[in-house]
Amino acid sequence: MTAPAITVAPADTITTALHLMLSHKISGLPVITSNGQLVGLLTEGDLLRRNELGTEEKTSWLQSLLRSSGKLASDYVHTHGRKVGEIMSHEPVSIPPDASLQDAVDLMIRHHVKRLPVVRNEQLLGIISRADILRALLPAIREEAGTVSDDIIKKAILEEYRNQHKWAGGNFINVDVRNGVVELNGTLTDDRLRAAARVVAENVPGVVSVIDNMTFVEPFSSTEIPPPMFP
Repeated sequence: MTAPAITVAPADTITTALHLMLSHKISGLPVITSNGQLVGLLTEGDLLRRNELGTEEKTSWLQSLLRSSGKLASDYVHTHGRKVGEIMSHEPVSIPPDASLQDAVDLMIRHHVKRLPVVRNEQLLGIISRADILRALLPAIREEAGTVSDDIIKKAILEEYRNQHKWAGGNFINVDVRNGVVELNGTLTDDRLRAAARVVAENVPGVVSVIDNMTFVEPFSSTEIPPPMFP
């Protein structure tokens, strides 16, 4: 996570919030009270529908008629309000500091949010964003340095195929490795397996390149489709 998080208070103006977002190149700000309690989240989305920009939501006469006076008043505050507390998103989705990275990703996807305040006992400790997830991903996929033997590469590929037995079972893929170059041979009855088989090989440390010699056979017509030609 990023700590301490850049924050605003409910009484701050949206001008203050805008300057913070633009100067720090961030798209969301936790909103906290003077004692550090998280009370909301201000995001770019909260600032898109503004009277100053002429971007308020356009509603038909019927839609306006069906909306209660309270809803219309709330919409007016959101498009015309000048204080952070008037337009922020209340009750933001948050996460505890001991949660796993898997928990964070699940919450972001489930709630369609780009950032999660990290909270303990209602106190803001920091914030985890999609950028933080990407920073964690980079070293995980960084190419390994050094030379790996062909036998070790082949063993690793076959082991992963066994782990993925639900789609890679049946020993339909033959693997040959020479000087780090992996050659895949075999017959596929579902062409979607081709990309997955290549990805397995590409993720093994020491692999220089992957040659796809697999052939797709349409299971009902027995029509053979050769592998794609790559330059």
